[in-house]
Amino acid sequence: MAVTLEQAQRVGYVCLKALLRFAFMVANNLVAIPSYVLYLIMLQPLRVLDSQSFWYIEGVLFKWLLAMVASWGWWAGYTVVEWGDDVNAVSEDEAMVLVNHQATGDVCTLMMCLQDKGTVVRQMMWLMDHIFKYTNFGIVSLIHGDFFIRQGRAHRDQQLVLLKEHLEKYYRSRNRKWIVLFPEGGFLRKRRETSQAFAKKNNLPFLKHVTLPRLGATQVILETLVAPQENGTPAGGDAVIKESKSKGLQWVIDATIAYPKGEPLDIQTWILGYRQPTVTHVHYRVFPVKDVPAEPEALTHWLYQRFIEKEDLLTHFYETGAFPPPQGQTKAISREMTLSNLWLVGVQSFAFLSGGMWYCIFQYFYHCLF
Repeated sequence: MAVTLEQAQRVGYVCLKALLRFAFMVANNLVAIPSYVLYLIMLQPLRVLDSQSFWYIEGVLFKWLLAMVASWGWWAGYTVVEWGDDVNAVSEDEAMVLVNHQATGDVCTLMMCLQDKGTVVRQMMWLMDHIFKYTNFGIVSLIHGDFFIRQGRAHRDQQLVLLKEHLEKYYRSRNRKWIVLFPEGGFLRKRRETSQAFAKKNNLPFLKHVTLPRLGATQVILETLVAPQENGTPAGGDAVIKESKSKGLQWVIDATIAYPKGEPLDIQTWILGYRQPTVTHVHYRVFPVKDVPAEPEALTHWLYQRFIEKEDLLTHFYETGAFPPPQGQTKAISREMTLSNLWLVGVQSFAFLSGGMWYCIFQYFYHCLF
């Protein structure tokens, strides 16, 4: 089949745009990530004198880095429409966010749609696969205090112990409020077959758009972060933690990500922008943590129910192009998530100016020494 001149021009334009976007992304990383690290090295005395102020500044820088990632997709026309509960109402409270996992673009989508949720991004902790530690963003996540979890049955028990220790050491000391995890333990395409076989063996529902979640990390987070009087474990009088200003984990946010036609965005698409502008849809449902059972068997059932509901939500979305209305209502209301281009340009400008400043400083000291 012969290629027309118009088709060749279109392909050439897409390739040129992808090449330019990739060059910009590389330059962005080369200035932004080292600048983040160097700023925090310079602020180490503040960490000793006033750790709360140090982690506040670190959180702001972290949010700006995530905004840069969000800008790559935003400027390519990859936008977000939100449905369900308004999570802005709980943005200042502690919450655990449960998300379905389809591709690497899920993380980028969350980086984008949480940007306008108050202090959430700078005070959040991520649970992610350990392989992420070895990416360009790994050093940032290490400093910020995210947790890298190693998958596989052989590592499971040890990883849960390490997660508990990590939460006890870093979560409250760094004033974290939201913790994000993907309970399915991997991408949908990789886990679906195994999950369906497990469901058939244990007389559980057959799921196509999600997989059955794993309990371990969710249970550890609830046990570690929920105040004693919550989550089905009432405590009396002195059992309430008085020394801490934290009320403990108060909410569980069930977030469901849906892509048109079930075609998820991956990180390559997010960076290169070769796909046509796409609207990703995110549905939220907020549960008070007191309504979440603490006992393992009951918690497992509760968690399975959340993903069965996700299956129903996604089935409805793929059939109609919209999420169903909440129970008792006749119409679902969607909210278009927006970012300020001026603010994104400002953040990017700060990164490149910082990179230039550090380059000049190193050049100055190099000439002084040699």
